[in-house]
Amino acid sequence: MINHKLPKIWYGGDYNPEQWEPQTWAEDDRMFTLAGIDVATVNVFSWALIQPDEDTYDFAWLDETIDRLYRNGVYVCLATGTGAHPAWMARKYPEVTRVDYQGRKRKFGGRHNSNPNSPVYRRFAKALAGKLAERYKDHPAVLIWHVSNEYGGYDYSEQSETAFRTWLQARYGTLDALNKAWNTRFWGHTFYDWEEIVLPNALSEEWDGNRTNFQGISLDFRRFMSDSLLECYRIEYDEIKKHTPHVPITTNLMGLYPELDYFKWAPYLDVISWDNYPSLDTPVSLTAMTHDLMRGLRQGQPFMLMEQTPSQQNWQPVNSLKRPGVMRLWSYQAVARGADTVMFFQLRRSIGACEKYHGAVIEHVGHEHTRVFRECADLGAELDRLGGRLLDARSGARVAILFDWENRWALDLSSGPTVHLKYVDEVHKYYDALFKQHIPVDMIGVEDDLAGYDIVIAPVLYMVKPGFAKRAEAFTAAGGTFVTTFFSGIVNENDIVTVGGYPGELRKLLGIWAEEIDALFPDAKNAIVVKDGGQGRLSGSYECGVLCDLIHAESAQVVAEYGCDFYAGMPCLTVNRFGEGEAWYVATSPEASFLEDLLGQLCEDKGIMPLVSAPGGVEATVRVKGEERFLFLLNHNPEPAVVRFDVNGTDLLSGADAPGRAEVPARGVMIIQALK
Repeated sequence: MINHKLPKIWYGGDYNPEQWEPQTWAEDDRMFTLAGIDVATVNVFSWALIQPDEDTYDFAWLDETIDRLYRNGVYVCLATGTGAHPAWMARKYPEVTRVDYQGRKRKFGGRHNSNPNSPVYRRFAKALAGKLAERYKDHPAVLIWHVSNEYGGYDYSEQSETAFRTWLQARYGTLDALNKAWNTRFWGHTFYDWEEIVLPNALSEEWDGNRTNFQGISLDFRRFMSDSLLECYRIEYDEIKKHTPHVPITTNLMGLYPELDYFKWAPYLDVISWDNYPSLDTPVSLTAMTHDLMRGLRQGQPFMLMEQTPSQQNWQPVNSLKRPGVMRLWSYQAVARGADTVMFFQLRRSIGACEKYHGAVIEHVGHEHTRVFRECADLGAELDRLGGRLLDARSGARVAILFDWENRWALDLSSGPTVHLKYVDEVHKYYDALFKQHIPVDMIGVEDDLAGYDIVIAPVLYMVKPGFAKRAEAFTAAGGTFVTTFFSGIVNENDIVTVGGYPGELRKLLGIWAEEIDALFPDAKNAIVVKDGGQGRLSGSYECGVLCDLIHAESAQVVAEYGCDFYAGMPCLTVNRFGEGEAWYVATSPEASFLEDLLGQLCEDKGIMPLVSAPGGVEATVRVKGEERFLFLLNHNPEPAVVRFDVNGTDLLSGADAPGRAEVPARGVMIIQALK
C-alpha cells in the first residue's frame, strides 16, 4: 500500500489553485466532493511563487491550500516545484539554463529548462526541497512527495562537459581503457588528455539527433545524462528523507520515453508513477505494454497512474475527445495492469498559456453539468465502493519480455543495417501476439531474475551485457524456454562487435551462427516456410521483412527456412535443445500471425493457456492477491462482447454472478473475483 492513511485506489490529480483567485477555491472544494476526489497534486510548478528572490521564501498560499484541501477531505501529493526554475535565478545565474543540441545558450523560458549539472541549480533545488519537507513533515494531509516533474532533456553546456569527463574517469579509470572501449583508433580519435573529450552533439559527432560517427561516445553520453538527471532527483530525495523517512517519494515517469534509463531510476522511487497519454489511434496493446513496463521497473510492485487526461489533450497533432466510457475504460486498464491510483492532469482547466485546451475534471464552463464531469464523478463513486480490494495485487505472469533502454539507445545510434528497425516496434510485436491471445506478460529488465518465468523473450537483443549470456544459459538449462531474434548478440555494452560470428555470446545457447544480415526495403518481403508440414500451430508460409539473418545451424534444429531470394532454403527459425530447456531464434521480423502461432504454441507447451475466449478488441488480464484472483475484462469495442473463462466468480463492479461467461458492455469493464 502506498500510504496507509488512504487505503483505497487514490482518485484525483494535478491542482493549480495559484492560477485562480480565492473566490474560485470554495467552488473547487464543492466540486471535488461531488467527483469523489480524495488526492490533489499541488505545487508542481510553483517555485517562483514560493521563492520570489534568492533569500525569501513564502509558503502562505501553500499552507492555506493544503489546510483547505485537508479540511475538505482531500489529501495531497506534495510536489517540490523544481521542474522550472524562477526567472530571477536565470537572470542572476545564467549557468542554470541549458545549452541545446546545436550549442545555443538558452534564456529563461519554457519548463525543464534547468542545467542538471549546474551546482547553482542543484543548491537551490536542494534548499527548497529541504524547506518544504521540514515545514510539512507532520502535516496529516501529505501522502507522498512528488519530486520535480517529468524529468527529461539533455544539456550541452560547459558544466555538463566537465561533469561528463568526471563521469568517464569514474567509469573507465584510464584513458587507455576509454580509448579501447570507444575504439578511438578509428578516424584518428585517440585521446591523450581528458580535456580533449567534448560532448557529442551537432557541433562534434552527431547530427539529426540519433545519427553519430562514434556510437560508443554517444551511448555513454546518454548514460551520463540519464545519471545526471537522476542525481538531481536524488539530491531532493535525500533531503526530503532526512525529515520524512516514513513518507514515500516518487517522480512522474513517461512510459516509453527514450532519453532516460528508467530501470536505473527505479530503485530510487519508493513507488513508480507515470503519465499516460495515448492518442485515439494508439494501439490498445501498446498502452497495455507500457503499463506492464512501468509495473516491471520494480519487479511487479503496483504503480501510480499519476496523470491522464479526463478527455482531451493539447499537445498532440490531433487532440480528439475521449468518447463516452473511454476515460473509465482506460482508467481501469491501468488498474488491471498494476495501478493503485487513478489521477488526472488536471482538476481545473487553465485559462491561459499552452495548456488551456488540455482537458480537466472541471471545464472552462465551471460547473458540474458536463459529460466529462459526470463520467469523472461516476468513476470516483465506483472507486470508492471498491475500496482497498485490489490494492497490492500482483500479476502472476509466467511469460516475460525483456526491455533495455541501453540496448534501445545502441540500436537507435547504429549506422546500419537499416533505419527501419525500431526497437519499441519489435518488442511490441511480441507483446501484441500474446496480448491478442489473452496471455499475461511481465516486462522486465536484463538485470532482473529470470528464474520465476517459464518463457523469456528478448526481441532484438543487439547489446549483450556482461553476465547476461550465462544467466540466459542457466535459465534455459533449468527448463526454461528462451526466445530471441534477428540482430541479437552483436555487440557488448560499449557497442563493440563480439567477433567470432554472430550472435556472439549467445551462439552456444542458440546453436547457430549468422554469416550475413540482409536489409529489406519497406515494400520488400521474404517468406518463412515451415518445414515438414508444420510444427504444432506453425504451418505453411508467413511473410517477413525488415532484416533477414543468413544463419547456419550448428546444434540447433531448423524449423523453418526462407522462401525466396538467393538465401532461399537457409534457416530462419531454429530451436536448440539446451539442458532441460530450449532456445529459439527468429532470424527475421515476421508478420503478426506467425508470432501468434509460435508464441501460442510455446505457451501451450508450457501449460500456459489463454485467460479467456473472446472476440478481438477485448482485453483480459489478472491481478492476484493472496488466495484471490481478479480477472479484468475490458471491452474496447463499441458494441457488447461475450467472453468465456474457466472460473466462476462475481463482478466486483456490478455484483452480478459470472459463472464462466459474461457479456461485457460496449467500452465496458468487469472485474471477476474468484479464488485462485
